[in-house]
Order: sequence, then structure tokens, then C-alpha cells
Amino acid sequence: MEPFLLHPDRNGERIDRFLSRSADGLTRAAAQRLLEDGRVLLNGRPLKKNYRVSAGEEIFVSLPVPAPAGAAPQDIPLDVIYEDEDVIAVNKPRGMVVHPAPGHLDGTLVNALLYHCKDSLSGVGGTLRPGIVHRIDKETSGLILAAKNDRAHLSLAAQLKDHSLARVYEAVVRGNLREDTGVIDAPIGRHPVHRKKMAVTPSHSRPAVTHYEVITRYEGCTHVRCRLETGRTHQIRVHMAYIGHPILGDVVYGDKRPVPGLSGQCLHARELQFLHPRTGRPIHLSCPLPEDFEKVLTKLS
Repeated sequence: MEPFLLHPDRNGERIDRFLSRSADGLTRAAAQRLLEDGRVLLNGRPLKKNYRVSAGEEIFVSLPVPAPAGAAPQDIPLDVIYEDEDVIAVNKPRGMVVHPAPGHLDGTLVNALLYHCKDSLSGVGGTLRPGIVHRIDKETSGLILAAKNDRAHLSLAAQLKDHSLARVYEAVVRGNLREDTGVIDAPIGRHPVHRKKMAVTPSHSRPAVTHYEVITRYEGCTHVRCRLETGRTHQIRVHMAYIGHPILGDVVYGDKRPVPGLSGQCLHARELQFLHPRTGRPIHLSCPLPEDFEKVLTKLS
């Protein structure tokens, strides 16, 4: 695996902490193992775990090639909204990771789908992402669609690409939006400093478009509906923060303080609309708001 380059943005931070903050999906324990294995270099020399970085340094990190592995089936309850021989749509709870990744090797939606669907999941996404056509964040709840065979997967992926697979979210954002409807057209890429975050940036980014409309206005907050035209990582969260209205409970892009009674961010994938990959008929699915989301709305009323 090719090494990658990191630039510290502050002085005096321990190297293991800096690595875990800067490299997406890398835990502090994993960073310490990289240091022990001599995979973190400054001026060609391996760094020790107690090294403290300085702003402007160029630190090279070489990750080991991961051993091939597949996700294992796990008997985890699923809230199935729709299912047939080609597709399955699930109302994912907030806090569940979609597929295995460093730090989240089990307990994911994929583990649950493998148990529920047995051998009926597409292989297009590989052994760690069987059936997964699109993703939603760990702390975002709501509808996610999976394919049960390769034909269905390729059809749904094509619909994602040409924007005919519609994804509609509901959110509570901070502040009062000036307009009742709007379009946020701003490219999103990896944050230039905080590598675990995304940002609106002209550098190394991809086009991103979010349509929004106001559902209800409250004092200090607004209940909105958002439709994705593109599907970038953290897109709605980044876009709403970009226009000055971060999502309530989003401690990454908004207020760092958790909202009492809310176990995460107030963002829910409410609706999905697509053409069935076998019959071609339109399918429209929806799922209810989580209980704590509803309680927030009640409290704001």
C-alpha cells in the first residue's frame, strides 16, 4: 500500500493522537501499532509513540495491507420496510454502522442483512459490503436500500448515478432559514486539515447539490425536508452547516454540546423512491421519524 502524507496543524500534540484524528477510520490503538511497527516516518526515520508533532512537518504513514475477510451473519433485529426477491429496504436505527470497517467489525447492518437474507445478497460491493447500494451515517437513522442479486444492484446503482433514485430526509436545523425553499450547490471534499471531516472546498472535491424546503418554523430551529441530488459523504450535514444552519445534535459540524434527550443528530432518511429493477414499476417507501426526533418537535412546538 502506498504511504500517505500528513501535515500537523498544531504544535505539541502526541503523534498517536494526531494520527487518529487525521486518518479516517484509524483508532488511537491502531496508530500506536503503526508506530511500534516503524510505519510512521519523519525525514525517513521512524517516530516513537511519545513524539510530539510540530506544525508544518511532513509525516509519512504506511498502512499494512489488510488481510482479506468477509462479514459474518449476526442475528440482529431489523425493521424491514419492504422486501421482495430483488431488494430489501430497512429502517436503520441511529447508532448502527452500515458495513464493517476498522473499529466496527461486527454489529453492523451488513451483519444483520447476511443473517436475515442468508445467501441472497449481491456480490457487487465485495465481501464487506454485500448488497449495499448506498449508505447513511452511523448517527443518521432511516431508510437504506440493499440489493439481493447483482442484476438488482447494477440497476439501482445506475439509478443513483442518473439521480432517478430519490432520497428524501427530514432534519431539524439550528436557526431560522431565510427562504422557504432553496438549493445548496457547493462541492464537497475531504477537510484540508481535519481528515475525518468533510467540507465545502474547491480542492479535491466533487459536485454536491442539496434541495431543501421548510416544513415548520420554530423559535431558534427549523424543521426541514432535504432531497439529495448527489450523494456525497455527510452531504446534508456539511451543506446545512455551510449555510449557517447546522443540524441539531450534530457535534461534528455544529454545536459541540449534545442535545438533552437526543441520542445523536436530528437527521432521518424519511423516503426512498426508485424503479423496481425487475418490473420497472415505481416504488415509493417511507418510514416514521424516530421517537426522540418526534419528542424534539413536540418540545419545540
